[in-house]
This record gives sequence, C-alpha cells and structure tokens, in this order.
Amino acid sequence: MAISFYKYQGTGNDFVMVDNRKHVFPAEDEALVKHLCDRRKGIGADGLILLQDHPDYDFEMVYYNADGRVGSMCGNGGRCTVRFARQLGVIEDVAYFLAADGEHQASIEREQIHLKMNDVKEVEQIGEDYYLNTGSPHYVRFVEDVQNLDVYEEGRAIRYNERFKEVGTNVNFVQRLSDNEIFVRTYERGVEDETLSCGTGVTACALVASLKGMQSPVKVKVLGGELQVAFEQNEDGSFKHIYLVGPAKQVFTGSIPIQ
Repeated sequence: MAISFYKYQGTGNDFVMVDNRKHVFPAEDEALVKHLCDRRKGIGADGLILLQDHPDYDFEMVYYNADGRVGSMCGNGGRCTVRFARQLGVIEDVAYFLAADGEHQASIEREQIHLKMNDVKEVEQIGEDYYLNTGSPHYVRFVEDVQNLDVYEEGRAIRYNERFKEVGTNVNFVQRLSDNEIFVRTYERGVEDETLSCGTGVTACALVASLKGMQSPVKVKVLGGELQVAFEQNEDGSFKHIYLVGPAKQVFTGSIPIQ
C-alpha cells in the first residue's frame, strides 16, 4: 500500500501533510510516523499532520511530533494546514478548524496566513525567565547573543530538568534586536533538537517581549525566515486576540509505500 503525501514548510519548520478525510492513514502507528519524519530513511520533517473531516468545522488538524507521538498545537503547522486545505478545495480564504488545543480561525492574505491563537491567561516568571502555554508549553529566556548560543545543549538541559523532564517543554532563547523586533531560536520537544522555526514558541516570545515593554505587533526573526505576532494585553496581564502571521508553502508532493 502506498500513501500520497504533500511536503509543506512555514519559515523552515517542515511537515509531511496527509489528506486523511477518508481515514486511510494508520494514525495509531507511531513507528510509521517516526519513519516518515526520518530525514535519512523516510521523507524527512519536523512533524506529520493529518487533515481530517469534522462535522462542526471546516477540518480537523491532527499533529504528530517527529518522534511519532501525538503532539500539542503547532503554529507553523497550523498555517501550513490552512494552505493545504485551500489547495485541496476544502476552504477558500477563511478557515475555522479544530486542533489539539481547541478551535482556531485563520485567513489567507496572499502569501501570508493569519492564524488566531488561543488566549493566554497566565505567564509564570521563573527567576529571570518565563514559562507559558500558547497551545504548547514554552520556556523563554532572553540572552545577549542568540546567534552563537548552543541551543541544543542549553535547551536540552532545561527540557530535561527536574521540573520538565516528565512532560517536557519547548525552550526558546530570545535576543532583542530593536524596539519592535526579536530573534528567536527554539529547542523543540518531540523533535528533541533545534528547529528552524517554532510558531507557538515565536508567539510565546512575543508575548514575553511585551512584558518587557515591546508593543504589538512584534516582528520575529527565526533561522528560517520572518514572522509577526499581534495581540492585545488585558489589565490582569493575560493576552487575547493573538495572531501568528507568516508564510506557508508547498515544497513537493509524492507517494511512499507503507506496510
């Protein structure tokens, strides 16, 4: 048996996309998902995404980490899924869909996908660092020179420390570039390595930057390109009307045999 797939990327965060509206993909097979995401023996990706029908939404997005396990919300993956749904004719330029953290809406404006993220009710400060959930858990640390930081070693140390080792957390390192721009590098759980971009991580870092005086919208540089995060902050320190804005592009299509 062979399955058709599509490869998409959003600022370098890449995904194997499968149209699973007929439920032909063996989603319970963790080893298969891990194999497909393997960059040497499979297709190669940071994660795999199934687009599925849902009676109450335009579609459902089911995201798997590269380790084969079901993941939490993926912002770059969400934008890629919206572009994929447009290509399949599932939507036109507006989408209402279901993901791991609940419902989302998005709009396509030429090359940019505007993805509405869930509200963030709490930001925890841990010493000079921060911890919050933007659909996925994120640890945020501001540094002076993020370009020359060993993100793998320092990120892994936090991800596997006593507090986070059981459930895991994504770890972001942020450098302030100007009054409205930051540079973010992220160690992602599930991938267990640095990725070129992390949408929920970029969102978390922009919100933390606002706590340090930065105004919406915040421009974000990542190794894979540029994103933007717009938001409103409530008087109690929580956030609403959060939008992750950036490109999502198809890279190639193909088919691969599975057992």
